[in-house]
Amino acid sequence: MKNIRNILNSRFKRNGNFFMELHKILGFKPKQLKYYKKAFTHRSMNIKDSKGNPFNYERLEFLGDAMLSSVIASHLYLEVPSGDEGYLTKMRSKIVSREHLNELGRDLNLIDLVESKIPPGHFGDNIYGNLFEALIGAIFLDRGYKYCEKFIYKRVIIPYVDIETLEGKVISYKSLLIEWCQKEKKTFGYNVYEDTGNDDVRHFSVKLSIDDKIVAKARATSKKKAEEKASKRAFFAFQNRISRTI
Repeated sequence: MKNIRNILNSRFKRNGNFFMELHKILGFKPKQLKYYKKAFTHRSMNIKDSKGNPFNYERLEFLGDAMLSSVIASHLYLEVPSGDEGYLTKMRSKIVSREHLNELGRDLNLIDLVESKIPPGHFGDNIYGNLFEALIGAIFLDRGYKYCEKFIYKRVIIPYVDIETLEGKVISYKSLLIEWCQKEKKTFGYNVYEDTGNDDVRHFSVKLSIDDKIVAKARATSKKKAEEKASKRAFFAFQNRISRTI
């Protein structure tokens, strides 16, 4: 009996702390903790619900992504009446970019709430954005669209969405550089190779060539990141010429 009481007290303490941390992040009291518990459960826990379905944040991430896109799309539609479909789509992409969502999740310290069997240092950067989307999905299930909208305005739109600033923001330096090369009929190529060096985590290096000349080098934990890093360096090297063309 004493052991059961200790277990219950321990669980109450964890839930109490979890509730308090959530309350700070959300700005309102969550009603059903089960949705938020799911939003912060990593697949490595290998938990299933009563129906045998996986109990982790991945499906909530899908739902949250849809809710976030919906609220941002509505805001842009009303805020920029002169913007056509292409302009609005591009602006929304800048707001909900993976890089920006990772920033938001990191700023809120969402990783501190995660239940996982993987050490925090072994998570990829994208977990921050994934958790942020999962949290929005949990809010929708717990409180509905209006609370989702309120949270997104508080945490995303009001502090970060400035139309003029966004217009000048580059989502992908690689896409921009490729577009410039194609317009100027320049040949380009990314030579990517594995480069672990003395690091515990696998790294990749890339050499970016334009017209058979290496113009930038970079190193990162994934091929995509290494290519983007090299592209950014090349962009600033050719910025004046690119700006006149694109």
